[in-house]
Amino acid sequence: MSLSEKPLFSGARLRLTALTPEDAPHIARWYEDSTFARLYDGNAIYPFAESRVRGHIEGEEKSTTSYPFAIRTLYSDDIVGQCAVDGISWSSRSGWVSIAIGEAEHRGLGLGSEAMGLLMRFCFDELNLNRIQLTVFSYNTIARRLYEKLGFVLEGTWREAVLRDGQAFDALHYGLLAREWRAAHEA
Repeated sequence: MSLSEKPLFSGARLRLTALTPEDAPHIARWYEDSTFARLYDGNAIYPFAESRVRGHIEGEEKSTTSYPFAIRTLYSDDIVGQCAVDGISWSSRSGWVSIAIGEAEHRGLGLGSEAMGLLMRFCFDELNLNRIQLTVFSYNTIARRLYEKLGFVLEGTWREAVLRDGQAFDALHYGLLAREWRAAHEA
């Protein structure tokens, strides 16, 4: 299949689209779920106002180092999550990736794996990055398994970096190089 025949932003069940201000009510609702917020954000969690989410989305539209995406079902405009590559250092060809599946009923179905695959292809084939990296909390075992399955390598631990309910948890730093990703896809 030639590059022009292979969809860059569509998979078997999902597609990545622009994250728009119209997505703000859905994302704000996700932050009302403390489980979602604690998996995705290391800061103190609280429900985000729709205006705050909308402002963040509008700010990202101006960035030259950030590419946020809405994760949508293939044949509808329903948003099931968000992912992004941001903090891009163009001189080092590296960036930070993140993903979140919003509603609890969409988690555990393999949607994160498919979305991350599309995001990784965008990072390495379209942006020509050499390295992507991410941070995940040690208590998020599902995400850790996903990242390791996708080829990310554990590179370091920030000990007791996040406190939840009076307990300290590590933040784990993972990285993936373009050559590692390509070797896995050629096999």
